[in-house]
Amino acid sequence: MNLVATGHGLGLLEGAEVALLDLPYPDVAAMLAIGEGWAPVRAARVRERWPLDGLGSALSCPLASARAFWGVGLNYHSKVAQTGRAVPESPVLFLRSPAAVSGPGATVTLPAASRQVDYEGELAVVVGRRMSGVPAADVWSYLAGVTAANDLTARDVMAVTGNPSLAKSFAGFGALGSSVRELTGPLPGASTSVSTWVNGVLRQHSRIDDQIFRVPELLARISHYSVLEPGDVVLTGTPAGTGQDRSDFLRDGDVVEVSVTGVLPLRTLFAAGDADQGSGPVVR
Repeated sequence: MNLVATGHGLGLLEGAEVALLDLPYPDVAAMLAIGEGWAPVRAARVRERWPLDGLGSALSCPLASARAFWGVGLNYHSKVAQTGRAVPESPVLFLRSPAAVSGPGATVTLPAASRQVDYEGELAVVVGRRMSGVPAADVWSYLAGVTAANDLTARDVMAVTGNPSLAKSFAGFGALGSSVRELTGPLPGASTSVSTWVNGVLRQHSRIDDQIFRVPELLARISHYSVLEPGDVVLTGTPAGTGQDRSDFLRDGDVVEVSVTGVLPLRTLFAAGDADQGSGPVVR
């Protein structure tokens, strides 16, 4: 099953149509938070049907109400090779502010505090059951779904502050969607891929079996330090091909699309902000 969040409620993708469901939840994270997994979807009646291409701007972030958003740095062998750094011995973990989340079709304002805003196409996994100290061998049974993510980063802010949470928490920097696909077992690493296009040009493409710390190991590690609740989101890293790798960062008018196997693509637009806006010190 594949769910979208819309201004008309949650909808189930059925080919080129969306079946709007009689459910009270604003998004998928809110539904999962009640602890019943995807059972509410299976029990819900269909209120009406819309063509997917007719929803347009009515699509919203399917995980906007998630309690926590975790991320990991340097988690693809291709990315490590591009940077010339050593393969990390343990995951480089961080949290992003929930206030930074944006949904499909959003326009993100490039902050005045940065000149190096970068895209990072990623697979995101969504927690389905409370996780605390879960062994890696059991992780898949705790996960509810997957979606696409654009883990936006102000590279210059990261370099100056050394703080990923600051560099990734500008408004709109946590782009998620467009749909969440139910996860019923392990993802096949050889046939699950992440791709990113910038203005229609392919910039990133990798299978997830290139990850250094695979999903079970990554989630198990986090759950040993922090409790993960249903609806929480964990981004699993980005492959080579980011703007950082090419010294070519996002500009006014750019469009970035992230595609993850099995879910609707995530499209994000970028616009220049007011140079006089109160965005803190400009990093130069």
